[in-house]
Amino acid sequence: MTLDEIATITGGRLVNADPALIVSGPVEYDSRAPMPQGLFVAFEGENVDGHDYAATAIAAGAAAVLGTRDTGQPGVVVEEQLAALAKLAHEVVGRLPELTVVGLTGSSGKTTTKDYIGQLLARLGETVAPAGSPNNELGFPCTVLKATPETRFLVLEMGARGIGHIAYLAGIAAPRIGAVLNIGAAHIGEFGSKEGTAQAKGELVESLPADGVAVLNADDPLVAAMASRTAARVVLAGESEASTVRAEHVTLDSRGRAAYELVTGSGSAPVQLAVTGRHQVSNTLVAAAIALDAGMPVAAVAEALGEVGIRSSRRMDVVERADGVTLIDDSYNANPSSTAAALRALTAMGAGGRTIAVLGYMAELGDQEVAGHEEVGRLAAELGVHRLVAVAEAAAVLDGAAGVPEWKGESIAAADQAEAILAVTGDLRPGDVVLVKGSRYRTWKVADALRAGTVTGEVSP
Repeated sequence: MTLDEIATITGGRLVNADPALIVSGPVEYDSRAPMPQGLFVAFEGENVDGHDYAATAIAAGAAAVLGTRDTGQPGVVVEEQLAALAKLAHEVVGRLPELTVVGLTGSSGKTTTKDYIGQLLARLGETVAPAGSPNNELGFPCTVLKATPETRFLVLEMGARGIGHIAYLAGIAAPRIGAVLNIGAAHIGEFGSKEGTAQAKGELVESLPADGVAVLNADDPLVAAMASRTAARVVLAGESEASTVRAEHVTLDSRGRAAYELVTGSGSAPVQLAVTGRHQVSNTLVAAAIALDAGMPVAAVAEALGEVGIRSSRRMDVVERADGVTLIDDSYNANPSSTAAALRALTAMGAGGRTIAVLGYMAELGDQEVAGHEEVGRLAAELGVHRLVAVAEAAAVLDGAAGVPEWKGESIAAADQAEAILAVTGDLRPGDVVLVKGSRYRTWKVADALRAGTVTGEVSP
């Protein structure tokens, strides 16, 4: 686009530039990021004002600056940056008629499943599905703005912390395919109940066109019920008989990796996953349903599922240390359902050996906070985890474990991450499997300390 077009689209004012100046590169809000001929968006932060780095961004190759004041550099001055980015992203999607937009939401597993969908669709054409969780009012339009005329699929993770949030994101880039993974206790402090969460997440399927496709988890009643809220064609994915895309005969190997028979209306094929965790069956079925709708044959989908890996960090990363200890780094975020899945993966992988779970605070649970922490502690004990370390505010995890009288494991309350590191690393031995899980930042130092003993520094696929 020309800078004049950007000014018109965003309702902004052109400054210090020829209106015909072309902006053809990426949109970035970190002045250190590469953005040749791109657009630098300057935000005012608590400690740093991006406008002060406008000259740095231009010197590094950016074509122009978008901000709320004149920086003396070529750019567009707008009233509010997020609204301007939303308008710009909406315009870009409108200029790409051959683009298929895929939207994805759920209480847990969004980022991992987005990674899987992106890897499958990339076999059919150029696909934008960046690593990480750019799923809010900033990251979402920035992801949209990565699409080019060559992009065939745009895979968008959609987060919500309130009613209307997903509808707002869908208004920026309307999906033709929408998938809902599950409804759990994540952000229940904001939504008040699982039913409230379902109301918000279901805004995705409500946004789909009549010629669109809604992929719903058949094994989650709150998700399956969303079929009545969409005009789109519904595809149910799961293990129940009602599923259109189904997994049968699920087994786990010694590393907690699932195998199953992928059954569809157009045939079946065996799948052997390379990723860890029984919960990956549900995630990969959603990815399979979307790839099938995009035209990939069943056999090709099954083969591709066997090769997909996790592209976003701290999400079920399995790390083999030089001393024979296995780390499961799932520390990016946590809620009761995702922690339960991680604990089951831990005990599957650690069968016959010693299992250690380091669990941090799970945020945004509202009045379910104590019950949520006790729930995962109880599950850890029922699964027979050998050592349970609760970090800082997660102490209620140990109360839950104590409520299982037959559990003979060890429980440790660590005041902070430094204490947790000592509690874990003091007597590690070959064959131990350690899970690290917690809401953002609460257990990252523990995971990083344990990663220090890796063989290659690389994680498994």
